[in-house]
Amino acid sequence: MTRGFAGQVAVITGGAGGIGQALARALTAEGAQVLLADLQGKDVFPCDVSDPAAVEALADHAWTRFGRVDLLINNAGIGGGGKKLFDQPLADARRIFEVNFWGVWHGCAAFAPRMAAQDQASAIYNVASENALFCAVPRSAAYIASKHAVLGLTESLREDLPPHVHAGTIIPGWVATGINPAAIRDQAMDADTFAAIVLPQLAARERFVVSHAYNPVRMHERIDALDVAFSRFAPRYPGDDEHDVRTFIARMRAARPA
Repeated sequence: MTRGFAGQVAVITGGAGGIGQALARALTAEGAQVLLADLQGKDVFPCDVSDPAAVEALADHAWTRFGRVDLLINNAGIGGGGKKLFDQPLADARRIFEVNFWGVWHGCAAFAPRMAAQDQASAIYNVASENALFCAVPRSAAYIASKHAVLGLTESLREDLPPHVHAGTIIPGWVATGINPAAIRDQAMDADTFAAIVLPQLAARERFVVSHAYNPVRMHERIDALDVAFSRFAPRYPGDDEHDVRTFIARMRAARPA
């Protein structure tokens, strides 16, 4: 049994199938109480994550039912691809962001203050994608951009939280879920296999939760190109942190009167 989940309360959005359901099975097997939320499905709390009022209602229900939440997994998401950016209807692109990005935002906004007010340690994990690190699926601009945005949101959220509330990003590779076309779904990693890889990382409160060993190959195609660009046009020099925003902020803080 993985240490840390027995007796804990977990809330998972997009829990009616795929990754959400697989994580729920794994957490339940470890002794956690799991509240699933989705648009519809058996044993789920109805919730449209694109509606902030619905997500607030989910949080209300969780605290009314359990009195606390130890783990929030903002997992709900939709796919959307197959068209070039300039051929995709704007309404479809906006819908992808409403679920994949704003759904995560709403989950964080509704749950984080309540988790911060608790005495015990807790964690928020947002599900991004390998598409947050590189473009895995061609002709999927809105989906890819939404997953990049989830990564950025989570990294910023980490600095908004008190020390006893952790935030991290789950970065799945190709996992067999309903987002994938049925004809090729069996070629992807099994969702329960994915959950078994992920669960110990959640217990350890890792910043980045990963699963697919080949991802760094694709990720470094971008990083290597960035390194080349900087080495050619903005090479390092002594004192080159003079215009670094983080360094500036640290200096300003250090200069404040005690």
